[in-house]
Amino acid sequence: MGSKTEAKALVEKSGVPVVPGSQGQRQDEGTLAEAAVRIGYPVLIKASAGGGGRGMRLVSSAHEFAEALASAKREALAAFGNDEILLEKFIEKPRHIEVQILGDTFGNIVSLFERECTLQRRHQKVVEEAPSIVITPEQRVQISAAARAAAHAVAYCNAGTVEFVTDASGFYFIEMNTRLQVEHPVTEMILGLDLIELQLRIAAGEKLPFSQDEIKANGHAIEVRIYAEDARKGFLPSTGVIRTWREPTGTGIRVDGGFRAGDPVLPYYDALLAKLIVLGEDRPGALTRMVDALEQFEIDGVATNLPFLRALLQHPQVIRGEMDTAFIERELPNLVNPQHPLTALELAGGVAAIVLREREQHAQTKRPSPWDRTDGWMLAGPRTRTFNFASGAQRLSAVLRYGRHGMHMETAGQAQPLEFSSREAGKLDVALGDLRETYGATFAGRDVELTTQRGRLKLHWVDPFAAELRAVAEEGRITAPMPGTVIRILAEPGAQLPAGAPVLVLEAMKMEHTLRAPGQGRLVAFKCAAGDFVEEGAELAEFEPRGAEQAGQ
Repeated sequence: MGSKTEAKALVEKSGVPVVPGSQGQRQDEGTLAEAAVRIGYPVLIKASAGGGGRGMRLVSSAHEFAEALASAKREALAAFGNDEILLEKFIEKPRHIEVQILGDTFGNIVSLFERECTLQRRHQKVVEEAPSIVITPEQRVQISAAARAAAHAVAYCNAGTVEFVTDASGFYFIEMNTRLQVEHPVTEMILGLDLIELQLRIAAGEKLPFSQDEIKANGHAIEVRIYAEDARKGFLPSTGVIRTWREPTGTGIRVDGGFRAGDPVLPYYDALLAKLIVLGEDRPGALTRMVDALEQFEIDGVATNLPFLRALLQHPQVIRGEMDTAFIERELPNLVNPQHPLTALELAGGVAAIVLREREQHAQTKRPSPWDRTDGWMLAGPRTRTFNFASGAQRLSAVLRYGRHGMHMETAGQAQPLEFSSREAGKLDVALGDLRETYGATFAGRDVELTTQRGRLKLHWVDPFAAELRAVAEEGRITAPMPGTVIRILAEPGAQLPAGAPVLVLEAMKMEHTLRAPGQGRLVAFKCAAGDFVEEGAELAEFEPRGAEQAGQ
């Protein structure tokens, strides 16, 4: 059952419906390409020994197949030591439903309700729920029976998960995970069971302590996976040292975490930091509790998907349960960009957070000196300082004016008195004119994340000396966005490339990332080779934008 190819063949003999596809054929490109045409595009390339989205590629047409196949095989070999793949027909707008099962050494196999795992990105689950709100009681009986039949086909003994995709026409088996999965806590929460304990008892030779009819569910549970990644940059993994780690607490909240303040997040491992699980009386109650818990969770030092998760779980379609496995991809622009304009008071919170942090850094690194004054006094007159911020598509600026009687902040042509103080680490009291609010503030590089009455928002403090993306392209440099290993060179030095053409593949945190030409132009030379480990910001290739040569002449 650990092989997707063998598992599909086994369960099909047991009468379990499977996704149309091709498995067991030779692994050469020609044979697989012919099979893809026979199945009909779009097709899904999947690592036979894989899971977690590793070694999986969606291919829409024949001209994309060769590169996608090679990439999937490389990733599968790196992750699982096996590059065998299978092909499946891509089901349009599917939901991902899985059934938890337990089997003992006496031949008893039970199913423990189902989990909804439809919200995914890069074929990797992001949010899991139990039970599914779209499965009817009749469908639950059918899909649970199919899961038990799949397990009986191999006399399965242990905890495991039988996974299906569903659409309007029914459900199809896709694979069986012969282990306990990341999302198992949602099943534990609604059933009041400890699946780890049950695994140990089964391994010790004990019988299952209950029958199928005795298994009852109560409430609704939701789990989210918290990753060190930046959703605004295509979920690019983030590395660094965690400076702040504050977990939410309260009734019905559980955190399975692997990190704490002071821990490094390295590029060699998966980007998963923690799992946050909540239990509510029903789905609306669970969603409310989850959003509140996400508001309490504070991680500083690396970029995380916390803001993305909050936006995702407050999306109207998610609240209504109207989603499929491609939902995140379609809605990503709306999920990573704030939908409301920032207020002047929120902007003041960002300014205050930066100024207070600078004062703290001065106090920690220098002895008291009159040269360290931060009140803005200058012999030549009042001091002004400009702050430029980006928040999603918004670009904002604020001018801080230091005067004899305190500070004023000017934005959009309006100047108001500004006062702020910090009662405790990470908490700011800010007053702008007659408006007041208390903010929570954390930093990740030049990103300031504020906890406000309207939720959390992220302000990127624009470095006036840093080049914009276009300027970087004009400088003719392709750099590493994070530490990783160069695993493949995709272009030839001297080649004329269109904007977005693939240049090289960087592997980081067990995932492949293709770096592309920043604009039209000529690839001059590489500054790296396949197999090189490179640090973040390292120059990997020299690129000459179109028109630069003529401009130089």
